[in-house]
Amino acid sequence: MFARPLLIRATLALPLLALAACATAPDTRVTRFHLNQPIAPAAISIEARDPALANLEYETYAGAVNGELARNGFTPAPRGTAELVAVVDVQRQYSAGPIKPPPFSIGIGGGTFGRNVGVGGGVTLPVGKARATELVQTNLAVQIKRRSDNTVIWEGRAVTQAKGGTEQAAAANAAPKLAAALFGGFPGESGRTISVK
Repeated sequence: MFARPLLIRATLALPLLALAACATAPDTRVTRFHLNQPIAPAAISIEARDPALANLEYETYAGAVNGELARNGFTPAPRGTAELVAVVDVQRQYSAGPIKPPPFSIGIGGGTFGRNVGVGGGVTLPVGKARATELVQTNLAVQIKRRSDNTVIWEGRAVTQAKGGTEQAAAANAAPKLAAALFGGFPGESGRTISVK
């Protein structure tokens, strides 16, 4: 009598586990601004907004931006040599996410007892400790400006969020995703925020 409710609960839990495993990658929010004038592809230098932050992680994002600019017809140039400059800024913010439930639970089901008397009920006992997850928000911002007069002719920002410790949160995966979203359909619609899968 007791084995059947446990089996039913375990069977019902399987589709939920499958859905959790198939969770899709988080969206990227992209906003761009420009002067609504054509931007002719030309030689362009990639530079860090803050040279003190130009570390290995920054180089991963700068490389992804460089690749997307080249895909849009721009020619990479050594730092400090081109009239056009792409100023790259990367920020990663860490915060506590929602409380993650215990890894699994045990269900105890009831049955019928006695003659013509029914007693039913169920109790679910969590096993393990609930813990907070960490969320990582990555912001990639790029300004394209003219070196001669420091005029910004295009700028954009791409933001995504992923669970800490996952592949989506790693710079090697986040950088190409953010850069592709930012420069997709370049120069893009000015002043509008869009979501990119």
